[in-house]
Amino acid sequence: MKKAVVVKCDGFFITFVKSKTIIVLNMDSKKERIIICAPEIEYFKVTELSKHNITVHANQAKALSQHFKLKDTLIQAGVHVEVIPELEDHPNSVFTRDPSVVTAKGYIRLRMGLESRRGEEMWMAGHLESLGINHAGSIKGNGTVEGGDVILAGRVAFIGRSKRTNQEGIDQLTAILKEINLEVRTIVVPEPFLHLGGAMSVISRDHVLCCQDIFPDTFFEGFKRIELPGADFVTGNVIALRNNEVIADMTNTIAIDILKLAGFRPHAVDLSEFIKGMGGPSCLVLPAGQAG
Repeated sequence: MKKAVVVKCDGFFITFVKSKTIIVLNMDSKKERIIICAPEIEYFKVTELSKHNITVHANQAKALSQHFKLKDTLIQAGVHVEVIPELEDHPNSVFTRDPSVVTAKGYIRLRMGLESRRGEEMWMAGHLESLGINHAGSIKGNGTVEGGDVILAGRVAFIGRSKRTNQEGIDQLTAILKEINLEVRTIVVPEPFLHLGGAMSVISRDHVLCCQDIFPDTFFEGFKRIELPGADFVTGNVIALRNNEVIADMTNTIAIDILKLAGFRPHAVDLSEFIKGMGGPSCLVLPAGQAG
């Protein structure tokens, strides 16, 4: 992908990449940067639901409204949000979390476990490189890793082995992460979770939100755990913001109530049209370092 042309305009930037427009909002310096992909066409023109692991067709008007609310909540929380266009013929490209992992040393291009999502890796890599983010490694050959199975927390990387992330992919990713001095902790992701991120989220420098009876005590050594009863596939899936704020799907009342009791401030957002695509809040965002 060609380098971006950036034009400043009254407090925000508009980035043009290959005749497509990426709107970069809330451009204060040193903000956390998150990449999202607005559902416009591809998410709604699915003909084979099972091929794309989508349970029910999404309502277009509702999905657009929900995604806008998510974006607005991120911006109000002080996040630098970048909106990229969907990848043609890839309805799951709205779930930006999965094609890459961004570390302090650059991005790692992953290899999708769901065959219909192959191609998203190079698409996201092009956008990341257009933003000046270095390439730190790739998953190759028969290895598969999806970003929903990789959760970075300071010097620790939690990785799940799931139906989408295999041992060969984990071995390759572990080697890359150890080169940049990260400690890797792995676990098998049980049913009903699609990814590790459905069962846990890092919600502050030293707090982890997680589902009960899944993780051994040593897995979260050095972190304080906030445990959740129940095992819906997105029970442990939230987006961490600054100042103990988090975003949760509005139907995840178990997490919302427990987070409030623990002193966190959850923002309840309706993301029902994306849960139809087997995605929770964090599936819709790719943390991409700091902007500015």
